[in-house]
Order: sequence, then structure tokens, then C-alpha cells
Amino acid sequence: MGITKVTVIGAGTMGAGIAQVCAQAGWQTTLYDAYPEGLDRGMKRIDAFWDKGIARGKTTAEQKRQWSENLTAEQDLSKAVNKCDLVIEAVPEILELKQKIFREVEQYCSRQTIFATNTSSLSIAKIAQGMDNPGNLIGMHFFNPVPIMKLLELVKHDGTNKSTVEFAQAAGLAMGKTTILVNDVPGFATSRLGVVLGNEAIRMLADGVASAKDIDTAMVLGYKHPMGPLALTDLVGLDVRRDILKNLQQSFGDDSYAPHPLLEKLVQENRLGKKTGVGIYDWTSGEASETELPEF
Repeated sequence: MGITKVTVIGAGTMGAGIAQVCAQAGWQTTLYDAYPEGLDRGMKRIDAFWDKGIARGKTTAEQKRQWSENLTAEQDLSKAVNKCDLVIEAVPEILELKQKIFREVEQYCSRQTIFATNTSSLSIAKIAQGMDNPGNLIGMHFFNPVPIMKLLELVKHDGTNKSTVEFAQAAGLAMGKTTILVNDVPGFATSRLGVVLGNEAIRMLADGVASAKDIDTAMVLGYKHPMGPLALTDLVGLDVRRDILKNLQQSFGDDSYAPHPLLEKLVQENRLGKKTGVGIYDWTSGEASETELPEF
């Protein structure tokens, strides 16, 4: 495979996590963000994760030192992707933004560079439109928290090169991930199933079937899910889940995918989940606790 240098574009929660696992894989990793404050937060998030691992006895200070040497922050895009083997994009779910980034980045890279998008719902083929080498683009859908979650969903569009798929599979293995390969259909496999379950759980909550905690407990203990669908929605971000549902609704022309009004209301009130402190649950104490829901 021959990966030496990787660049991650976007230093948010997902981008920082992806950069972390790339650095831990032994690759020279550059984390890029257009906003200095976002880049600083991303680097601090990685550092804090490593410190927590040391405090819990799961990793060592020597490992952190080695991993830190592999990680660099950069605000100049051309410098960030120079001589890069793999570029992974992890910016907001805006098609035009992702298209713009790949068209620009491609100009700074060689024809051998592999490009990956972390999109959870957008069409890989549409993201590839306008690229000089669309066959070099594949979806690499990571899961939050990236350093802990073992799954990596690879998404190929009709024009993705076989060599690109093989490269991505090998990269995933090197990062300690188990990969699955799916075709470029709306919602792929994981997002399509996950958001439908989450949306139905919100409907049940709104209908008064049970409390959020009890709905989540039902799935954790009854179906062996590691986390309940409502807590997971808070972790992923209610705005992200809402946008995926809307994309599925539009792509399939099926209103059964429409976000529940309670989900829409929570997003309107900026109750986006753990990242804002409050969503379906209140996370201000660091743990999920019941909270009063808005009228919708």
C-alpha cells in the first residue's frame, strides 16, 4: 500500500478523531482546518484523548510521544496536501463544499493520490463530479468516537477504481478497523438503518411510549446494542441525523424518512446533543440525564 503521508481536512470531532488514528497507525499526518480556532480545538481534543488513555493505563507516555511526532497542524491547504498519499475530507455535510474542496485539493496532488470523503449520506458520485480523476475517490465513513469504533464503511461509486477500493481496505486494516464495502446508494448501509431507528425512537418518545432512558435501555439490554438510539442520536448530533433523514426523504421521494417534528424542534432550539450540552438528554454533567422536552 505504501502510505507515508495522510492529510485530514476538517478538524471537528470526526476530523480530529480520524487524524488521531492515522497518527497512531504510524503515518505522517497533517490536520488542516480553514479556521485557526477550529484547528486548535481539534489538536487539543486529540491531546486530551491521549492523556485520558495514559491516566486509565491503556496507553503510555512513550506512545503519546511517538504519535505526537506523527501529527502536524496546518492552515495552508497546498502545504497540507503536498506529496500526500491519502487525503480524507471531514467537513460539514454540504455537497458543494465537498466538491469544491476535492477540485482544489486535486490540483496540489499527484495522479496517484487517493481521496476519501467521510460523508455519512451524500452521493460519492456527485462529490466526485468535476474531479480530474474521479476514480481515485471513495467514501470512508468513520464512526464516532473514531479511535474506539471498529467499523469503517467504504462506499464505492460506479467509477471508483478497483485499486482505490483495495487501497482503502488496506488503509482501514492498518488503522485497526474492520471494513465493509457498500455501493453508492442514499444513506449507504449504516446511516440508512441508524437514522430510521433513531427517528422511530424519537417518535416513541414524543408519543409517550416510555422515557428516553427506558427506550434506550430496551435496545441495549433487549437487542444488545452498545448504546441506545436516543443517546446515540445525541452523540452523533441531532442536526446531522436530521440532515441525513432529509436527504433520504428527497432521494427516495418517500416521506416515511421525514424527520419527526420533535427532532426538527430540538434542532431549531440548538439542542443538538452532546456537542451543545443538551439534546434529547442533558449532558452538562458529563453524563446523560433526563431533561424536559420542548413542545412541537
